[in-house]
Amino acid sequence: MQFDILTLFPNVFEQYFNTSILKRAQKKKLIKIIIHNLRNFASDKHRTVDDKPYGGGPGMILKVEPIYKAISSILKRPKLQSTNYKIILLTPQGKQFNQKIAQRYSKLKRLILICGHYEGVDARVEKLVDEKISVGPYILTGGELPAMVIVDAVTRLIPGVIKAESLVEETDLKIKNLKLKILREYPQYTRPAILTIKDKFGRIKVLKVPKVLLSGNHQKIKEWREKLK
Repeated sequence: MQFDILTLFPNVFEQYFNTSILKRAQKKKLIKIIIHNLRNFASDKHRTVDDKPYGGGPGMILKVEPIYKAISSILKRPKLQSTNYKIILLTPQGKQFNQKIAQRYSKLKRLILICGHYEGVDARVEKLVDEKISVGPYILTGGELPAMVIVDAVTRLIPGVIKAESLVEETDLKIKNLKLKILREYPQYTRPAILTIKDKFGRIKVLKVPKVLLSGNHQKIKEWREKLK
């Protein structure tokens, strides 16, 4: 199985992925982990991957273009002939990761993980992925730790990685009475206002920023955002 991780901080994975079970799994060629630096897919000489959100607001958000280019680059590679893969956006607004999801992912040939950062990602990134996943009812500064969690949890379920008897008595643990409401933010967008892409089936799609955010009418923008919270 191959894991492709899209991140702004490729160096943070090195030590963890080269330790213990994950190191042995790679040495035995049961898994392959490739880290992709999103800055390598930026369209300008400054390798810009973030921008201010349309309509105003705090912080910076990740641009959709570098993420789309990175995914397209991965999917064009000759070795990816199978459709048995998933593209995952790691976000607090995603479905909570659990053992059942880990088991489902372990049946794939490839898992592409997108690590969010800053104030979030351009909402159009959601159009590029198969699923949105969170690793728990809390907010992290980025998707790098969740990516490590998912790679670890999935890898140990791949035949040959650990002894089969070690998995026999394992169950899907359910943690009760742990509730933390994560405030759902409104979708955010940044340049470009219009992006034309091809999906995994080769179909052309045009992804646009909502017109209200380009209007300059701050009252209408505020009302639009309130409706989506």
